[in-house]
Amino acid sequence: MQNRRNFLKQASLLLAGGLVAPQILTSCGGKSASNGAASEAAAEVAKKHIGLQLYSLRDDINDLGIQKVLEIVSKMGYVNLETAGYSDDGKIYGVDPTEFKKMCSDLGMRVTSAHLTHFLSDDMNKDLVWWNNAIEAHKKAGMKYMVMPVSPINEKASLDDLKRYFGDYFYQIGLAAAGAGIKFGYHNHDYEFKQIDGKIIYDQMLEYSSPDHVMFEMDVYWVMRGGQNPVEYLKKYPNRFPILHIKDEKAIGASGTMDFKPIFDQAYANGMKDWYVEVERYDGTPQEDVQKSYDFLNKADYVK
Repeated sequence: MQNRRNFLKQASLLLAGGLVAPQILTSCGGKSASNGAASEAAAEVAKKHIGLQLYSLRDDINDLGIQKVLEIVSKMGYVNLETAGYSDDGKIYGVDPTEFKKMCSDLGMRVTSAHLTHFLSDDMNKDLVWWNNAIEAHKKAGMKYMVMPVSPINEKASLDDLKRYFGDYFYQIGLAAAGAGIKFGYHNHDYEFKQIDGKIIYDQMLEYSSPDHVMFEMDVYWVMRGGQNPVEYLKKYPNRFPILHIKDEKAIGASGTMDFKPIFDQAYANGMKDWYVEVERYDGTPQEDVQKSYDFLNKADYVK
């Protein structure tokens, strides 16, 4: 598949310069250059940079295995992946990180981000050893981002608890990750939009974390569920959200309650390069709704 893609891309460039005879291009399927391989090559080149959080297909991963799911995701059209399958043995979905990177690359995809969780214990030094091992594994996989998708900081926590997590613990993790060329960050749900001491928790997470060492992966659906506007956060903190989770109640676009255009417009204006679809609940099968999500975004003229 990858060799065929490379051939098509090279053929389209040569065709533009008038260097390929039509009969060569028909070898891909008996079609003329204008209607066959050249048009397919153009479609390959124009493919949008649509990412997927593999948690969206968690049951299929358990039932079918990660290799089969990666093949399915590639055929859907996704090109950018975020994982949620790191284990203490240093593997990703049971696979050596270097091999996992190759599995994705062989299917025309990149794995750029990961969700993983390790809560702060009474021994931060021991916790940081865990993170250092995780950072080493994800560097081998070629990750750009490592994201903690949940924390114990809610409206029942104290401001001191929040500062210890976001001002100290996350700073130390982010510092170690930066040394490996990886950005460390946090993914929100809706409970972060409750309050501690009269202030929105999410705002305090942003305030007490280091902009140079802790980024945020905004889940736009959960921000809306929390009663806030994702665009306003993107405007107020343009450098804190290098990546986003694009989510809806079920398949992307199906609910009609999420207005994605202004979110994408502002995120692109801020310089966003990577973002990931996440589907947690379904109308159809997980595969059907993940495909519907891709199709919706692929047709949207505001998505690059």
